[in-house]
Amino acid sequence: MGRGLAAMKALLAQQKQGQVGLGRSQLQGGSVTSASSRPSSVASASGRSSPPPSPSHSSDPPSERMAGLQVGGRPRGSQVGERERERRPTVSMRGERGKPMQLSANYVRLLCKHDGVYQYHVHFSPVIDNKRLKIKLLAEHKAELNTGYSFDGSILYMPKKLQSKEVVFTSIRKTDGTAVSLTVTYVKTVPPAQCVHLYNVVFRRIMYILDMCQVQRYFFNPHTPASIPQRKLEVWPGYITAAQEQEGGLMLLLDASHKVLRTETVHDIMEACAISNPRGFQEEIMRKVVGSVVLTRYNNKTYRVDDIVWSKTPLDKFASKSAGESITFVEYYKTQHNIDIQNQSQPLLLHKRKPDKGAPPGEKPDPEFLCLIPELCYMCGLTDDMRQDFQVMKDLAVHTRVTPAQRQLAMKKFVNSVNRSPEACAELATWGLEIEKSTVDIAGRRLAPETIYMGKKEFSAGNQADWSREATRNELICPVNLQNWGIFFTRRDAAKANEFVRHMQSETRNMGIRCQAPFRKELVNEKIETLVQELRRSIDDKVQLVVVINPTSRDDRYSAIKKVCCVEAPVPSQVIVARTISKPEKMRSVVQKIALQINCKLGGELWAVKIPLKSLMVVGIDSFHDNARGKQSVGGFVCSLNATCTRWFSNVCIQRQGEELVHGLQLCLTKGLRKFHADNHFLPEKIVIFRDGVGDGQLNTLADHEVKQLHRCFLSFGEGYQPLCSTVVVQKRINTRIFSKEGDGGVDNPGPGTVVDHTVTRRDRYDYFIVSQHVRQGTVSPTHYIVVDDGLQLKPDHMQALTYKMTHLYYNWPGTVRVPAPCQYAHKLAYLVGENIHKEPAECLSDRLFFL
Repeated sequence: MGRGLAAMKALLAQQKQGQVGLGRSQLQGGSVTSASSRPSSVASASGRSSPPPSPSHSSDPPSERMAGLQVGGRPRGSQVGERERERRPTVSMRGERGKPMQLSANYVRLLCKHDGVYQYHVHFSPVIDNKRLKIKLLAEHKAELNTGYSFDGSILYMPKKLQSKEVVFTSIRKTDGTAVSLTVTYVKTVPPAQCVHLYNVVFRRIMYILDMCQVQRYFFNPHTPASIPQRKLEVWPGYITAAQEQEGGLMLLLDASHKVLRTETVHDIMEACAISNPRGFQEEIMRKVVGSVVLTRYNNKTYRVDDIVWSKTPLDKFASKSAGESITFVEYYKTQHNIDIQNQSQPLLLHKRKPDKGAPPGEKPDPEFLCLIPELCYMCGLTDDMRQDFQVMKDLAVHTRVTPAQRQLAMKKFVNSVNRSPEACAELATWGLEIEKSTVDIAGRRLAPETIYMGKKEFSAGNQADWSREATRNELICPVNLQNWGIFFTRRDAAKANEFVRHMQSETRNMGIRCQAPFRKELVNEKIETLVQELRRSIDDKVQLVVVINPTSRDDRYSAIKKVCCVEAPVPSQVIVARTISKPEKMRSVVQKIALQINCKLGGELWAVKIPLKSLMVVGIDSFHDNARGKQSVGGFVCSLNATCTRWFSNVCIQRQGEELVHGLQLCLTKGLRKFHADNHFLPEKIVIFRDGVGDGQLNTLADHEVKQLHRCFLSFGEGYQPLCSTVVVQKRINTRIFSKEGDGGVDNPGPGTVVDHTVTRRDRYDYFIVSQHVRQGTVSPTHYIVVDDGLQLKPDHMQALTYKMTHLYYNWPGTVRVPAPCQYAHKLAYLVGENIHKEPAECLSDRLFFL
C-alpha cells in the first residue's frame, strides 16, 4: 500500500506537468498497476505493467480517476463511498450482583415496517465535483423516482426499489447547457439496524417540519421562550434526538434541552462600553464581541463575529442578488424583513462564511463575508461574570433543571407532536418508521452501599453515599502534622487570617492532626509582584505549606502563586478567597474542608474502601485542550501506589502542536511503574486504566493504536513483565438519562450504585452505565463506561464494582463523584497546568495531591 501510494503521487505529479495521463488504477493482491498515455507503461510495485488506456479516460478529472479505482475486482460503483464498516458481532456482558430494580431510560423504540433501505450509486457523466449541483440535478427527476430519497452526492438511499437495477436519467446543466447523464445503479439492500445515519437525517427534517430552530447542534422552539427579564435572559426549550442501534434494538434517544439567550443586543453592549470607557471603548468592544456567537431573530440563524468594520454603517451599499442592484442595508432590511434600523451610524459586524459541505476544495462561498447590523444581533450564551453570579445561575436553574417527571412529560409531548403532524407522519411513513409512545423499560440493579474505612472507625456510606459528617469527626487514616507553615495576607484581611488560624488549630484535633501556629506575612499592598517576592523570600526546604488569602478572586494572581509554588519553589499551597472565610457562622465547616484538603496536599490519606484485587494499579488519564493559546494540550496522568488506592503518583505531558499525546503518556506510565516498584518493591500484576476525554469518534483509534503503544512501556522492565491490563473509556458528557420507576407509576432519580448493562448499551461494545451520585435537584446523569481492551478479563460484576468503588476515593468531596477518582485527579492536574502553570510541576510534588 505504501509503495502504491508513492507511485500514485508520482503519476499525479507527472500529470500536473503535462507529461503523462493517468487512467484507471487497480489495487489487487498487493500490486498496483497504473496506465499512462505513453507506449511504455509505468512498472508496478510487483514488477508487472498495464496496457495503455483508451483515449476516453486520458482527460478524466482526478475525482473520476479516483472513482475508477477497483478494489478486489468488484464492479465499478458497487461499494463506492459506503458508510458502513464491517459489522461487529453483538457483545453482551451482564452482571448479576446487586438488588434488582425496575428502571426506565430516555429511549423510545423505533419500529420499521420495511425490510430495509435500498442503496444505489449515482454516476454523473461528464463528471461533476460540485455536491450541490449533483443534488440539484437529481432533484429534477424526483417525480420519476416516485418516492422520497436521501442523496449525499454519491450514494442514494430509497425506501422503495426501482424496477430495474440500472436507470439512466438525463439533465441539462444550466451553466453551460451541457447534457448530463445520471446512471443510478443498485448496490444492495441495507437492513434497518444499519440505517442509523439515514434515520437521523429523517428526524432532522421532522424538526424543521415542527417549526423548530437549529442553534448550533440542537433544535429549539423559539415560539415558547421562558423569559428572565431581571437578568436580560431568555431560555428556549428544545429537544435532542439521536437514532441509535443499541443492544435492545433500534431506538431513538430523546431528551429535553435548553438554550440560554441574552435579550441584549450587540448594540446595547457597544453603548454600555462607550459610556463606561469613552477613550478605549473600541478595544473593550472588540474583546467582548469578537469571537462570540450571535443570533439574528429575523431568520433565527446564528453567526460567529469575526471582526468589526468600524468604517462601514447601515447607510453603505452592497450588491443585493434579490434586488438585482446595489442598495443600502437600511433599504434591504426594510424591503426584505420590514425592519426599521434605528441607529444609522453604528459600525457593522463581519462574519466569514465557511464553504458548504461537499463544496470542491478551494471553492469560496459567494459572498465570502457577511455584514451584520449590531442592533439586530442578540448575544448567545453566558459571560464568565454571569456564571460566577450565584443568583443568576439560581434564576436559570428554575427553567433548566428538569426533574425526571418533567423529562418524561417533555418526551411524551414530542412524540405526540410528531404523531399529530400530518407532514411529520408522512415523512416517517415514507421510510416505514413508527415511534413507540412510551419509553423503554429496563431491569437494572443497585449495588450495596460501600463501607468507608477511616483511622479508627468504619461505617457505611449510606443510601445517599455521603459521609460529610463522619469525615470531619474521625481520625484520618494518615494525618500529617502541621509544624512549619506560613500564611500570607493583606492588611485588610488580617482579622480573617487570625480567625482562620484559630479554627485550624481547633478543628484539626478531631482528625488526628496537630497544628502548630504558622509564621505570618502581612503584605504591604495587593500587588502581585509584592506577593511573589514575599513567597520567594519565605519559602525554604523546611516549609511544609503556604496559605495565601487573596482579597478578591483573580485568575492572574492565582496563576502567579501556583507558578511559584509548583515550579520555582515547590511547596504545597492553599489559596483562599477572603470572601470564603468572611462569614463567622460558616467558618467552622469551611475550615474543616480546607483542613482535609491540606492534609491531602501534604501526602496524607483520608479514607479508604475495600479493594479485593491484589497487586493492582489503577490509572486515570484526562486531557486539557487550550484552543485559545496555540492549541496546546496537556495530558494529566495519575496512578495508585498502594493496595488501598489511597496514595497517588501524578505526572503531566504537555503536547505541542502536531505531537501525539500517547507518546507522552507512555513516559508517564513508565515513571508511574517505577514509583510503584520503589514504594512496594514489586511491579503490579494487574492494571486498570480509566481514560477520560475520549469521544465516540476516537474509540477505534484508542483501541487499535493507543492501547498497544501504552503496552510497549512494559518492555522497558524486561521481557518477563507482562501485566494483565484493561482500558476503560469514561464518558460523562452524554445525553442518556436513567429513571427509577415508582409504585404509583411515576419516575424518580435512581440512587447511587445503580447499574445498567443491557438494552440501552451499545450493541457491539462491552459497556455499562453507573449512577454514582445522589442529586437533590434536577435529573441525575449516569456515567458511560466502555471497556475497549479487556486484558484483565474481570467478570462484569467485578469490573462494575471496582468502577463504583473508585468513585468513593476523591478526597476533595466526602461522597461519591461522577467519575472514578483517578480520572477526577487527572482532570484537576491537567486543568491546573493548562490554565495556570503552563509548565511541568516539580518532580518532588508528584507523590502528593498538590493540585486539589
